[in-house]
Amino acid sequence: MIPLEPAGEADHLDIVALTNRAYRHTGPGAGWAVETFVEGERLTAELLRKDLVEKPKAQLLAWRSAEGELQGHVWLEPAQDELWYLGLLTVRPDRQDRKLGRTLLAAAEDFARQRGARRMQMVVVNVRDTLIAWYERRGYVLTGETRPFPYGDDRFGRPLRDDLCFVVLERAL
Repeated sequence: MIPLEPAGEADHLDIVALTNRAYRHTGPGAGWAVETFVEGERLTAELLRKDLVEKPKAQLLAWRSAEGELQGHVWLEPAQDELWYLGLLTVRPDRQDRKLGRTLLAAAEDFARQRGARRMQMVVVNVRDTLIAWYERRGYVLTGETRPFPYGDDRFGRPLRDDLCFVVLERAL
């Protein structure tokens, strides 16, 4: 299992840079999970700090190599009862296709399970069929619930389509 450590303030700029590279970079070296339906940054240091302050029970976990290089990160947050929310699962795009995403996901699930989680939930933008299928292969199921996309809130970038929403996926741990 990979080592996940709570991310500190010193990690925030690396996490922001990796998130934007993994979710929005479309040039050479782009990963398979790029969001081409939104332009602009996916995350800023200001937004990350604000989210951490507003959600004090959340855990932002970093995965670093033995040399200290950020390999990936994940956001975990107890939601209710034994349900936890998983978000911002990110692996370096140049290291994708090495089963590192599934390894990071399993480590995140173990982390939450050790703290009382019995179910994990996430939201994914509805047009991300490949990503939804990736999570389904790992045991997540679509719940049938959708949530509105934050049109008009450009903190996460500017949407290029008008048919976006979030679908909810869940998995028993």
